[in-house]
Amino acid sequence: MSAVHTARSFLKDFFGFDAFKGNQELVVESILQGEDCFVIMPTGAGKSLCYQLPALMLEGTAIVISPLIALMKNQVDSIRGFSKTASMAHFINSSLSKAEIAQVVEDMLSGETKLLYVAPETLKKDDTLDLLSKVKISFVAVDEAHCISEWGHDFRPEYRRIRQMVKAIGDVPLLALTATATPKVQQDIQKNLGMQEAKVFKSSFNRPNLYYSIRPKGRKDVVHKEILSAIKSRPGQSGIIYCLSRKKVEEVAQMLQVNGISALPYHAGLEARVRAQHQDAFLMEECHVIVATIAFGMGIDKPDVRFVIHYDVPKSLEGYYQETGRAGRDGLKGDCFLFYNPNDIEKLEKFMKDKPVAEQEIGHLLINETAAFAESAQCRRKLLLHYFGEGFKQEDCGAMCDNCAHPKEKTRVDSDMGAMLAVLKDLKGEFTLNHLVHICMGQRSDSVKDYGHDQLPGFGFGQNQDKLYWKSMVRLALVENLLKKNIERYGLLSVSAKGHEFIAHPYKLEMAVDTEFQNVSEEAFESVKLESVSDPVLLQHLKDLRRQVARAKGLPPYVIFGDPSLEDMATKYPISLEELANISGVGKNKAQKFGEPFVQYIEQYVEENEIERPFEIVLKGNSEKSAKRVSIILNIDKKVDLPEIAKQLGITFESLIEELEQIVASGSKLNLHYFLDQFLEEELLEEVFEYLKTSEEGDLEEANRYFDGDFASEELQLIRIQFISDHG
Repeated sequence: MSAVHTARSFLKDFFGFDAFKGNQELVVESILQGEDCFVIMPTGAGKSLCYQLPALMLEGTAIVISPLIALMKNQVDSIRGFSKTASMAHFINSSLSKAEIAQVVEDMLSGETKLLYVAPETLKKDDTLDLLSKVKISFVAVDEAHCISEWGHDFRPEYRRIRQMVKAIGDVPLLALTATATPKVQQDIQKNLGMQEAKVFKSSFNRPNLYYSIRPKGRKDVVHKEILSAIKSRPGQSGIIYCLSRKKVEEVAQMLQVNGISALPYHAGLEARVRAQHQDAFLMEECHVIVATIAFGMGIDKPDVRFVIHYDVPKSLEGYYQETGRAGRDGLKGDCFLFYNPNDIEKLEKFMKDKPVAEQEIGHLLINETAAFAESAQCRRKLLLHYFGEGFKQEDCGAMCDNCAHPKEKTRVDSDMGAMLAVLKDLKGEFTLNHLVHICMGQRSDSVKDYGHDQLPGFGFGQNQDKLYWKSMVRLALVENLLKKNIERYGLLSVSAKGHEFIAHPYKLEMAVDTEFQNVSEEAFESVKLESVSDPVLLQHLKDLRRQVARAKGLPPYVIFGDPSLEDMATKYPISLEELANISGVGKNKAQKFGEPFVQYIEQYVEENEIERPFEIVLKGNSEKSAKRVSIILNIDKKVDLPEIAKQLGITFESLIEELEQIVASGSKLNLHYFLDQFLEEELLEEVFEYLKTSEEGDLEEANRYFDGDFASEELQLIRIQFISDHG
């Protein structure tokens, strides 16, 4: 019986599969014949089986070098699930106790262990090399081989020493595997491992079941609501959310938890024991969402992940591809959402400022590729596959990306494209994207003047179009292979052979201009006011109703509900007191006190106008903010001076007043008289109260003018807070 037939039989008997997928069979056959192999196979295509199966069939132990403790544990658990004994697969890393390591050594020396997973840091230790010298090694597999390359998205210096460590083990076959390798990274891996003559097996990078979508990232609370909406519309489904920092991971995980989502954080700052518990909870479906750092990565081989959300932009397209590839491994649809804000790109670039210049140049190039992908109006799938050196026809996407599902209007650009390529051809060299764009637009940058390119006949030919248009044109030219990008020289551009042909014989070419995303600073997340999308007719009716209720109760309208609350009602159409309590600035107490006529009117309005109410997401506050407000209320009950409360909480006096306004707006009562009495006569307080009773809006500027500036703005604000607390 041939090795292949034996492998097929073993595949069925051990793993229960009837057939190999893609290149798996060819790879297994090559390893069984003792050949070096380089396998490039997308996430979910079955890379691990390529070394697991021959390891089980060959005499001796296969060494699998892996960068992730989580991945090691996951794969060992998987093999043990198929095996009768736990000794068949082991890992050695920092998470093991001395007793557990002793058990691994015992099983290795007895010949029972067929697969041993190690990190490169563990492999270089004398104890590890001494152990491996005492057993027969069938072959060495380097998983996540892109970590070898400085051009890869997850470079690890220890990976550069793997070849040296493998030589110390002996003359054994070498297998390198990765899910993400651009042609440059592939070349770098083979050169570093000394396997230029290895057999290369490259599968298509296309994941037709994944839907790619880019969403603008604005205010933090808005992003949180979008994430909640996405998760709540997929009840019970598993997903991963990637964030840039550990702090953000904890914040997002907590936000999900307080909103009823079973979510857990996962990052390098957690104890190994806690990480393992969180991973197991995710695999066992005790928790549905894992929130993880991009930098640490996730080695979780879970087939039914239905969505992957990038809260922050990843550092490279390789990283993005690998992380999104954890969705839909079972072949069913997976949704991949990336929240994009150019401000995040600036942050990533700042993180690199202390790195060596060469590393900074590589990092900037990788980050710019990610930005181009996010901003592009072209097919996402075509862009991704082009990045990995694979051609793709846009019509084959099947509307499985946002740009194909909702295409922007295109215009013919073959004339402009030809002119742009001709300009670059005349430069007789390689230049940056910005240099080319400046020439097209007629901008005399320092670089353009230094080269004398402002004297060229084509200088400024495209000044009627803006920078976004010409950046879009360059990106289109790259995807159409009309331009070449020199990776060795950090992305400098030149005209390709196909581009020269286009200049001579142009053909019809259409383009949609890329998307210009708003650059939103972190500080603005909390302060930017969104444009109202409320129902204007209902809003006016609610204002009329508020006036009637206020007249009946002898109170000013703003004490009943503020304008922002009415706008929120006219947007979300609450039809029960419970829903009304979740409207901005209402709360349970106010809903009970004033809400009944409002929800009755809204319910009638919705029914008469056949309005489909929006899917409602309630973004509950986190425990930190709740704890702060509880602390304020308790201190006021103890009659602690307000400036002292602000000092205890580490906030400004103005911020404390804002918190007090939120507390009373949601219906909680406060007694500030002990503080007001310190600087205000009772008659004056009553005078201001009488004015506020007659004021339609309770506007502080109007009040200040009415009292001829006798009160400081903070004093009037506090008096109004007390008035609303007493009457609202």
